[in-house]
Amino acid sequence: MPGSTRPNRRGDTPPPRTGSSESEVLRGFLNYLRTSIAARVDGAPEPQVRTAAVPSGTNLLGLLNHLTFVERSMFLGDDVTDWKSTFQAAPADSVADVVARYRDVVKRANEVLDEYTNLGAPVPRPRPERPAPSIRWALTHMIKETGCHAGHADILRELIDGTTVIS
Repeated sequence: MPGSTRPNRRGDTPPPRTGSSESEVLRGFLNYLRTSIAARVDGAPEPQVRTAAVPSGTNLLGLLNHLTFVERSMFLGDDVTDWKSTFQAAPADSVADVVARYRDVVKRANEVLDEYTNLGAPVPRPRPERPAPSIRWALTHMIKETGCHAGHADILRELIDGTTVIS
């Protein structure tokens, strides 16, 4: 819109240029989205970062907390029994705590993924009684999940302090 300004505008980060293999493309886009959502949450002010801005109760910090649990479940084999509760960060957790925990889980998940070259192989899980999806399916699911929540995070962050991030 002519004449309008956007406060706190961050630069546009274009999609990644990756290698040509299927694995490089999937992992490149997943890592791009992971970095994007962490940047949306990093530095967001308290208490707005954990305040619901929409009727569903969704809040910015809760989105990243939830994605931490999804990554842990998908790639590290953690069992999550109450998914709804993952959308709320613990009151004692700061923004920096949740962002650091997410980045640590992403690092650990990437270390697991580094061990596998066959995208058709099942995702490793410590509970063998539970069927595991293929790594290809898990990567595709995580791209969808992270991208969806990154879009939510864009809107929530803009509602909080006007910051916009275009990815």
